[in-house]
Amino acid sequence: MIADENHKATGAAATLMGSEAAEGAAAVRRLLDANIDTLRELGAALRATPPSLVATCARGSSDHAATYGKYLIETLLGVPVASAAPSVVSVFSAPVVANGALCIAISQSGRSPDLLATAEAYKKSGARLVAFVNDETSPLAAMADTYIALKAGPEKSVAATKSYIVSLAGLAALVAEWADDDALRAAVQGLPDLLAKANGLDWSAAVEALRDARNLFTIGRGYTFGIAQEAALKFKETCGLHAEAFSAAEVKHGPMAIVRDGFPVLAFAGSDTAGDGVRDTSAVFAERGARVCLADAKADGASTLPALQTHPVIEPILMIQSFYHMANALSVARGHDPDRPLFLSKVTETR
Repeated sequence: MIADENHKATGAAATLMGSEAAEGAAAVRRLLDANIDTLRELGAALRATPPSLVATCARGSSDHAATYGKYLIETLLGVPVASAAPSVVSVFSAPVVANGALCIAISQSGRSPDLLATAEAYKKSGARLVAFVNDETSPLAAMADTYIALKAGPEKSVAATKSYIVSLAGLAALVAEWADDDALRAAVQGLPDLLAKANGLDWSAAVEALRDARNLFTIGRGYTFGIAQEAALKFKETCGLHAEAFSAAEVKHGPMAIVRDGFPVLAFAGSDTAGDGVRDTSAVFAERGARVCLADAKADGASTLPALQTHPVIEPILMIQSFYHMANALSVARGHDPDRPLFLSKVTETR
């Protein structure tokens, strides 16, 4: 089924979530065109004066992007990455000691009070503040030492899609420059074309598998763990479906005990060694009778859920592009409105 027909069949084009997610390729191209000089300068500065630590500051989908960034920075640059807990500043009013650190703040709105307080505390303590923000007029954008405009454009659906995709792309582009990695630079530049292909892949098998589900696991490892987290959130937000995200290694401990015949699992396996762990865990689940939907980049389109094989850092971005189209269709199939999740708003006023 070709992309246009697939969208019509699932009802994806009738929602803001579906149409906004489909803009991922164009949004990434805007991101790269607008920020290439800034990213090169930042990469050179970080090579010249490497931070001793990276602290990420984000909530929700942006925090899942930070998980992806953590794996990139730690595997390709060797710098430890920790997630800042905003309540340390906003609730406990505790001091932050971060001189010589790099703080990476990621936000669609750039306006959440606890995020702003945390970013400001890190900057005042001596950290370099880099902000990936979609709203160019936001306080976070104005506060940053280096501002990377996400260029996702207006995102009216409450469920973040294209802003998450460009956050991943921006982090990959930053690490490519910081590591001075020509192979990754080339892969990032080729990302928009691959995103367009990924958006047209047929993941309808997952819609059928999950239409009547009540609970499921999402599984990833390494670069794909952050998208497993994002997928679990989107299932809850848009489909009224309880999902928990696990590393393929972690899930083998306590969580494995509840997997029984027919238990649904959505797994994301890259073509790298970490993906082998996801494939192995998926096989164990299948042996227990679980209903496993596997997106496997190593299979290069031949897995249950087709996925594209390319640079391992890029593969998760392509998988989440395909996932968003499927999640939108699943939401509609389950009788939900993916654009207006119950009890949620676009800017979360967490303090």
